[in-house]
Amino acid sequence: MNTALQNPVLQNPVLSVRNITRRFGGITAVSDVSFDVAPGEVLGLIGPNGSGKSTLFNCILGQIEPSEGEVALDGQAITGLRPSEVNRRGVSRTFQLLQVFPDLTVKENLILAGQEHVGSLFTRLFGPRDAGLSAKAETMIGFFRLGHLAGEKAGRLSYGQQKLLDAAMAFMAGPRLVLLDEPAGGVNPTMLEGLKERLAAYNREVGTTFVVIEHNMEFVMSLCTRVIVLAEGRIIAQGKPEEVRRDQTVIDAYLGG
Repeated sequence: MNTALQNPVLQNPVLSVRNITRRFGGITAVSDVSFDVAPGEVLGLIGPNGSGKSTLFNCILGQIEPSEGEVALDGQAITGLRPSEVNRRGVSRTFQLLQVFPDLTVKENLILAGQEHVGSLFTRLFGPRDAGLSAKAETMIGFFRLGHLAGEKAGRLSYGQQKLLDAAMAFMAGPRLVLLDEPAGGVNPTMLEGLKERLAAYNREVGTTFVVIEHNMEFVMSLCTRVIVLAEGRIIAQGKPEEVRRDQTVIDAYLGG
């Protein structure tokens, strides 16, 4: 089954990407990419190195401006907004390279991650040191099963534990949409199973929408409800994980037969 031409247009999508193209000089990194993401969906975005995944993510998040096309959140255009403005509209992300603060404790990292979204500059300067976020931080610590590490400095955690912390930090502001950049990268199988289970539970219990870039195919296929495949900056296939896994175009371009 070739799923390459399936591009469902959804009613009331959380995220709409329309005809996004990004050029760098004479090189087209992303070419005419369009898709919608439904509320509560877990969408996987896969493709070989150089396929345009990271460039597309950065266009969505405001890190770079697309050469053509539009990105909309809840029907409102966000193209050209700064990353901080996109974040304030309910979009959060994790990074391929961890963004934890190694000299702060797990709880302090979580509080810091949430402070940007609480109150004004005045209240952040003169209000309580935790900005009233201790209870929310404790909730995230419990949900991501980091209770035994709450007082540990992040730099002393294993890489997999730091990945869990990084994910928890992304949820401190209660985002509607979270973009996850290679969450499985460098994580051992035991920790990875725990991370996947926690992400799936958060999606199921809270309804937060995810878009996931990932090279670990088993992680994507077991977590995501739909998968889009990029190659050379274009969508070559999309559909349910089992459909994409069987698609000969994907096998030839990405999975290597």
